[in-house]
Amino acid sequence: MHVLRLIFKNAFRHRLRTGLTILGIVVAILSFGMLQTLVTAWYEGANLASSTRLVSRNAISLVFPLPLAYRDRIRGVEGVKAVTWLNWFGGIYKEPSNFFPQFAADARSFLDMYSELHFIEGDREAFLRDRKGCIIGTRLAEKYGFKLGDVIPIKGTIYPGTWNFTVRGIYRYEGANVSADITNLYFHWQYLDDTMRALSPRRAGQIGTFIVDIDRAENLGSIAQAIDATFKNSLAETLTESEKAFNLSFVAMSDQIITIVKLVSFVVVLIIMAVMANTMAMTARERMSEYATLKALGFGPGFLVALVAGESLFIAFIGCVLGILLTVPVAGGFGQALATLFPVFRVAPDTFLWQAGCALVVGVAAAVLPSIRAATVNVVDGLRSIG
Repeated sequence: MHVLRLIFKNAFRHRLRTGLTILGIVVAILSFGMLQTLVTAWYEGANLASSTRLVSRNAISLVFPLPLAYRDRIRGVEGVKAVTWLNWFGGIYKEPSNFFPQFAADARSFLDMYSELHFIEGDREAFLRDRKGCIIGTRLAEKYGFKLGDVIPIKGTIYPGTWNFTVRGIYRYEGANVSADITNLYFHWQYLDDTMRALSPRRAGQIGTFIVDIDRAENLGSIAQAIDATFKNSLAETLTESEKAFNLSFVAMSDQIITIVKLVSFVVVLIIMAVMANTMAMTARERMSEYATLKALGFGPGFLVALVAGESLFIAFIGCVLGILLTVPVAGGFGQALATLFPVFRVAPDTFLWQAGCALVVGVAAAVLPSIRAATVNVVDGLRSIG
């Protein structure tokens, strides 16, 4: 108990220095947590994928379409239960910075397959009846203040012109699925196709991806191979993969960025480790005469190591706790600001463990050399500096 009291008093003998060191640890722990949360958010979309859904796209690239006629042949593959399709729209709402995903979907088959989308009673039917209607996620509605009946003008980039969609439904996912992507806008593919048929007939009857619902998860590989074999040597060969693998392919495009973010998060910890080590080194140098006096009074090296290491760990502990406490509200603020880019921006439990582990490493590493100096101080040399 006396040791703990002495550690506490020693830690705050130089309040300004200790306060600034704690502040540095707080910033480092908070930064580390936010960067790790950013990486986690990048992968969240892939984690939402169904284990019984496949995605078929053009084998060359996503920018090349597939004929709608492939639908019936895919349905004929053994093990396939249902097929729907999506087209990336890629329009702009007012300003380019107002980014959110927009998809043209075969409305009825899409809603039947994605039964996890829930609506207020009547909204689903209202969307199906309105050819120019759309449905939007709850997060998107909150961000821009969209309400039922509002008209959302989208300026086309891939498909020219200004497209006006009327909000007929605001969807949410099942309550247990707090990770769901609720920032998308879906409208009728038939509306897009009819418009293209009138303006540019060569672009009609084409889709971006087929979404395939299958009977059992263990058949994913064999059914994907069967679908690709069906269209082998055709003008538009397919590449079929699980929904999770398809989502991860987008993440893979940013692998280098994610790696850099991870490295930066650990560099931040190394920097604060150096700052903390400097603080403890200054503290030990100033107290050499005190350590020599304690040795002369009969206190052993273990006691001195406990004083130095305890002070270092105590300072790191305070910074760690404050940093962790700030991580959740700060992540919530970032989540709201970046809702359309990262629909799910929450701190994973593992992140807290990483933060605590980093603080422990900082506290221990910063105490190593000062502890050795304190434990090995020569009594005579230390006492010479007194007075």
